[in-house]
Amino acid sequence: MLNARGLWFSLLLACGAAVAFASGSAFGQQLELPRPSPNAKVSQTVGLTELTVEYSSPGVKGRKIWGGVVPYDQLWRAGANQATKVTFSKDVAFGGKPVTAGSYALFVIPSAKSAWTVILNKKADQSGTGSDYKADLDAVRVSVQPAAAPFRERLAYQFSDFTDSNASLDLEWEKVRLPIPITLETDKQIMASIGTVLGGSWRPYAVAARYMLETKKDYDTGLKYVDQSLALKEDWLNLWIKAELLAAKGDYKQAYPLAEKAQQLGGKGPGFFAAGDIKTALGDWKKKL
Repeated sequence: MLNARGLWFSLLLACGAAVAFASGSAFGQQLELPRPSPNAKVSQTVGLTELTVEYSSPGVKGRKIWGGVVPYDQLWRAGANQATKVTFSKDVAFGGKPVTAGSYALFVIPSAKSAWTVILNKKADQSGTGSDYKADLDAVRVSVQPAAAPFRERLAYQFSDFTDSNASLDLEWEKVRLPIPITLETDKQIMASIGTVLGGSWRPYAVAARYMLETKKDYDTGLKYVDQSLALKEDWLNLWIKAELLAAKGDYKQAYPLAEKAQQLGGKGPGFFAAGDIKTALGDWKKKL
């Protein structure tokens, strides 16, 4: 017969066995919960360059962020868990300073009274704290003026106001936006591509001429390309591109008959997608002859 002490010991053994059995079954599985600072990734193609930011997104959670959770005048990894990583598929200008293609760790030094310092560090994968960060590996340091923004609970990055050649990488958290300007070498890359691709086909020359027209970069160069296209083959498309280039320069006298010819050739086959534009242009240009 068990005494009180023996009874308690038996109960403890039984409970231990039950827990051990449970831990080997359902209770042995890892409990999955939301991360306090979930991983995030944002990517944007600007011109011919892919821009990517990978980061962890902490929340405000009622805390004082600037000058509190993120102290002023101290290095901050611009996110949580580890340093934020920024990747450029081609060379860019980051805050006005040249940066070669590749991945970098992004750091910020906030300030209460002046512009903030934004840093790209060559060691892309790092915690960004303590001895892990090495200032001698900084690729660039730039100054960026923060601005007021609507409240945002979680830290977020986004690319805004982008064209073929420019973009703004915006860091937003709490009531602050930090817009970091990025400039792309799109025109230089396109010109290099044009020089490489142009050959014995009329289409690449026409595409190059169309780019000069649409971006208003250099109408004369566009005319040179379209003339090379026409020398290889006369098509309604390159005739129409030349007409538009001439009209853009104000030469409607030469543009009008080319547009008429483009209309005639285009009407003879399928794929004449510019029919409406040519008809409208002919009506407008006739008044300017």
